[in-house]
Amino acid sequence: MAERQRRKPGETREKLMQAALTLVGKGRHFASLGIREVTRQAGVVPTSFYRHFRNMDDLGLQLVDELGLVLRRMMREARANGLQADKLIDESVAIFVAHVQANRSFFLFMAQGLAGESRAVREAIRGEMRFFASELGNDLRRLQLMPHLNDADLALACDLVVRTVAFSLTDLLGVSPDDDYQVGEIRRRTTRFLQMVLVGASHWQSDRA
Repeated sequence: MAERQRRKPGETREKLMQAALTLVGKGRHFASLGIREVTRQAGVVPTSFYRHFRNMDDLGLQLVDELGLVLRRMMREARANGLQADKLIDESVAIFVAHVQANRSFFLFMAQGLAGESRAVREAIRGEMRFFASELGNDLRRLQLMPHLNDADLALACDLVVRTVAFSLTDLLGVSPDDDYQVGEIRRRTTRFLQMVLVGASHWQSDRA
């Protein structure tokens, strides 16, 4: 009882979420995790799980919310560090790579969830990606980088950027975080991918009708 009283509000919830991420980081697929396995990893009794989550899908959705906070932090940093248009792509990719390296288990969870069995988690991650694309579109409008594109074409270009980064994520997660050479190559290649996308978009003629 005394131990339970000393526990801070939300501590068990955080321990359960971190336990799931730890297991994912060890090579487990989130969809295969069970409640008993997660609670064992967290060092709490199974019944405590239901005080915070309805089921594993619910835990996954909470992780997506946490992932959304990471992505929003990335966007804030990119806006702060990449105020010049010519530096925006390079700065954004550098920040993305740094966040993946610092939150590897989170992004492993994201990569799994995009093709996972849970429709709720899959759609939540796609929702975060749509938000990320929308924010990118707002930034491009603010910087007046694609003034010739109508809203629909700008949205398509931003969606392609986000999908390109998500695809590069699988490359990044496939190499050792200590392999500076491979990580650097992925960073440079991703930057070139995005430059090609935006150069193509800069020459695209939107249907003004």
